[in-house]
Parts: sequence; structure tokens; C-alpha cells
Amino acid sequence: MPQQLTFDLPSKTALDRDDFFVSTANMAAVSIVDNWDKTVWRTLMVVGPKGSGKTHLCHVWSALSGARHIQARDLTESDVPVLATRAAVVEDIQEIAAIPEAQTALFHLYNMSKAEGGFLMMTANCVPQLMGLTLPDLTSRLHQVGIVNLREPDDALLSAVLMKLFADRQLNPKPDVLPYLARYMDRSFAAAHELVDALDKTALAEGRDVTRKLAGEVLAAMDQLSIWPE
Repeated sequence: MPQQLTFDLPSKTALDRDDFFVSTANMAAVSIVDNWDKTVWRTLMVVGPKGSGKTHLCHVWSALSGARHIQARDLTESDVPVLATRAAVVEDIQEIAAIPEAQTALFHLYNMSKAEGGFLMMTANCVPQLMGLTLPDLTSRLHQVGIVNLREPDDALLSAVLMKLFADRQLNPKPDVLPYLARYMDRSFAAAHELVDALDKTALAEGRDVTRKLAGEVLAAMDQLSIWPE
């Protein structure tokens, strides 16, 4: 079958509160964010694997708190006075292990936010002791923050994540595709993102609908069949 020309157009990710599906895997984290102004923790770290919803959860919190966002690798000391005044989100702090200047800036942001009575939320894919940070003062501060864990998905969350990823790409899989994928794919957020991306590209290139047959072909090609279909 001749392949169609494809264009790698960005999908629009839905980041509203109503788009965040709550399950047992993330219920505790969502409860803390929904009640952010009542928690005893004014500095929090959301920890979870890639694709687990850390950025989405932070956008939900930003809508509630008016927080400003910045990537940890872009953080400089000049950003600190503005970010520390009320509420701030610093994402992917594990990425600054090799950036001493950003570590110093985050250390000062932590201290100033605490002194000003502000709220600080950070995201990471691992706990502080596994990040390899080189600034001891920052490491000691991060050991004092509240940790909010996002677990790998249960059945309900995995299906919801797949549904959201398809919707973000404006794809309409056949009704039997989601339960099929949830049963046979690798059970992780990263696998879900990779799988939907592959299905999108394959369906577009070959001019096909997202059917169970196509899903099986893509799963097999990606070696993502956790068990063989009956």
C-alpha cells in the first residue's frame, strides 16, 4: 500500500482540571493539590515517571494558585525575587544535576519562598537522594519538602491516559481498541505515550483507521505485547 505524506504536527495537550483523571494511583496527589492552601506543606515535590501527569497536575495547581512556571534548567538567580513572591512551579529538577548555577538559584528560591511565605512546587522523576545534585545545601533543603508520588497506572488510569492521548491528537479509535491496548501493552505511562504516537503516525501514513487490527500490528512491531492475545 502506498504511504501518504505525513507531517509531524504538534498535538494540543489538554491540561485543565476536568481532563485529569483521578484513580487510586494518583488520588493522594490530587487531594493535596486540590487543597493546596490548607496543607501544612508550603514546599512540595511531585515525583513520578515520565508521562505520569506531573506537568498536568502542576497546571491544575497553577490555575488554583496563580503560580508561575519555569523549567529548572532555565532557572537563574534573577528569576528568584519574582518567583518567590507568591507561588511557583519549577519542573524537572533532576535535570540540574550538572548545572551548578541552576542549583544555586533553586537553593535561593527555596529560602526566599519560605521567608516570604510563598508556595513552591517542584517536579522530578526521582527522589532528591537519587538526583546526583552537587550542592549539599540544596540537597539538605530538598530532604525537608513534602513528597507527592504519582504511581504507575492502574487499569482505570491507564485506560484514561490512553483516551486522553488519543483525544489530544484528535484520533477516534474503534471502541474495542482501548481495552485491547490496556490488556496487552507494557503497563507504563512512557509506553502509552510511545504507543499512541506510533499508532497516530502509522494510521496517517497508511491511511487507516485506528482499529484493533492496527493496534495489534503496532504492538507487535514495537515489541510491546506483554502477553500474547488469545
